[in-house]
Amino acid sequence: MNEVVCPHCKKAFKVDEAGFADLLKQVRDHEFERELLDRIEMMEKDKDNAVKLAEANTKNEFQAKVSEKDAELAELKAQRDSLVNELKAEKNAEIARLQAKVESAETEKRLAVTQAVNKVEKERDNLNNKLQTTEMEKRLAVTEAVDTIKEHYDERVSILEGDLKTANSAVALYKDMKTKLSTKMLGETLEQHCEIAFEQLRSTGAFKNAKFGKDNDASSGSKGDYIYRELDDNGVEIISIMFEMKNEADTTATKHKNRDFFKELDKDRNEKKCEYAVLVSMLEADSELYSGITDVSHEYLKTYVVRPQFFVPIITLLRNAAFSSLQYKAELALVKNQELDITKFEDTVKGVAKYLEDNYVAAHNKFDGAIKSIDEAIKKLEKTKEFLLGSEKNLRLASGKTDELSVKRLTRGNPTMAAKFTALNND
Repeated sequence: MNEVVCPHCKKAFKVDEAGFADLLKQVRDHEFERELLDRIEMMEKDKDNAVKLAEANTKNEFQAKVSEKDAELAELKAQRDSLVNELKAEKNAEIARLQAKVESAETEKRLAVTQAVNKVEKERDNLNNKLQTTEMEKRLAVTEAVDTIKEHYDERVSILEGDLKTANSAVALYKDMKTKLSTKMLGETLEQHCEIAFEQLRSTGAFKNAKFGKDNDASSGSKGDYIYRELDDNGVEIISIMFEMKNEADTTATKHKNRDFFKELDKDRNEKKCEYAVLVSMLEADSELYSGITDVSHEYLKTYVVRPQFFVPIITLLRNAAFSSLQYKAELALVKNQELDITKFEDTVKGVAKYLEDNYVAAHNKFDGAIKSIDEAIKKLEKTKEFLLGSEKNLRLASGKTDELSVKRLTRGNPTMAAKFTALNND
């Protein structure tokens, strides 16, 4: 047990070792905390002193730099003032010189203006006189012209009013017709327009070898509307065009576009072996792209879109281009015919060669068969020869045996036959 005296009441009390250790720990913790706080306070003071010292140093450096800059600025201001004074002196001299020039020019100008004004006033008076005369003449001419124009205007207005009434009637009739026509009837009307346009073109005496009619061959699964073909006098095709006509009422629910029909039209052109494809279309009426003849060959080869009024011009354009290349087509046909003749000759030569080859093969096979038959016959004859030679040997042996036969040898060992032959000999 340890005895501890309280520092306040001076009373002594005893504590065991565990309690004493706990008290000692509390005292040490308190001392450590107090010492830590003192150190923290000292560090804070040191930090504040360092910050103040740094601020003072920075301020002194800044003040030094400011003083240096002020000195430089004062020097620059002095140089500026010196330059300004020099420039002012030169400027004043230049201003004086220019002022003298201006005054001299002003004097000359006033003199020239006075002379010009006098001249202009004189011309003005002359022009005023002429103008008054001209005004009188003009008023008279205008009055007469207005009367004439008014008469023509009234007459023209009357004519235009009549034309407007006619146009309004035609528009009303057209609208009524469009509301009554079905989509199929619209298409048929466009087809009829093209048929009539072509017949009118044919009536001029041209296109005697041309055919324009409906494409009725649907064996491939689809067909165009019309096919145009033209041959020359030798039967060589000059040009062929697959036509498709498309129209649409303004009130149709589903609005088609021209490009919706390009793929099918190109397919029909290829299947019917036509050189060109043309879509005669009333679709997309407000489109600037399809306002006349539109070449869409960049998407589909040799394909065009035209408005109905360009139906005949597109045939004429393509036909003229085809006639330009007709000579080349004729030369190409001649070359093809020559190639065909050469091909036929080669086929004939090949046929003769094949015939000779077949006969040679057949003769060779027969020859081989005959040789084989001869070889087989030779083998048989050799066997027969061997058989005959064997028979000859046997005959020789038999003949030798026959020569060696005697009654004695035949009856040897046969007393009966020996007795008979003895009897025959005795007789």
